[in-house]
Amino acid sequence: MSQSGPPVWSGYAGSMPMIEISTTDGSVEAYRSGEETAPGVLFFIDAIGLRPQIYSMCDRIAGWGFSVLAPNVLFRSGTVAEVRPEGPLDTDEKRAAFFDHAMLRVRALTPELAERDIPAYVAAVREHAGPGPIGTTGYCMGARLAVRTAGLDPTVAACGGFHGGGLATDDPDSPHARIATSEAAFVFGHADGDRSMPPEQVERLEQALVAANRPHTNEIYPGAAHGYTMADTTMYDEASAERHFAELRSLLEDRLQ
Repeated sequence: MSQSGPPVWSGYAGSMPMIEISTTDGSVEAYRSGEETAPGVLFFIDAIGLRPQIYSMCDRIAGWGFSVLAPNVLFRSGTVAEVRPEGPLDTDEKRAAFFDHAMLRVRALTPELAERDIPAYVAAVREHAGPGPIGTTGYCMGARLAVRTAGLDPTVAACGGFHGGGLATDDPDSPHARIATSEAAFVFGHADGDRSMPPEQVERLEQALVAANRPHTNEIYPGAAHGYTMADTTMYDEASAERHFAELRSLLEDRLQ
């Protein structure tokens, strides 16, 4: 089920095995892929939602020998079908129109709410995976959730964050503050010139990783725009996306297998 090119939005070839996760604030749809005896990986989506591109990415990670779960973390704003766009954001106009309202949903998912949900997501990963440590990876806003997960649960052994924004702000509840309580190894691939993750935040993140003595890489991908992994948008950059897959695979295989 490995796929490197853009998936067909309306004709995705995977089985799309969805499950339901119970949280204190409602039921959450989640996409699951891989053998249930494999090490678990919690996949945090971007603001565009659960859709064929995410299914394809989860299937590719599962093909490396992992059990992958991607919850609709925006469930308070709507179901999977209600949150995602009707098709690929393959023009700048479509992307801009979608994000006019999508960012309202992102801002509504406060750190307090996110951290209330995370234990249920971790429990669901463990239910559908083999014993042992788990990993997490996140994209755009999902990178923040991945870092929070690693800080909340010391059994998270691997954490990836790609084209994430706001990872190391001045706020006391900034995601990078959670690194101090983590036992994970980290891999970050930042978008080049990303206004949501400027150089001073990249450096602040580096300082937190070093202070916590966490194994890590924390790099800017030259020429990669925010959203570079997402093949169903105009921000996709194949070289950077493939670099991300290679680095994530190395991290997960090193820490989980």
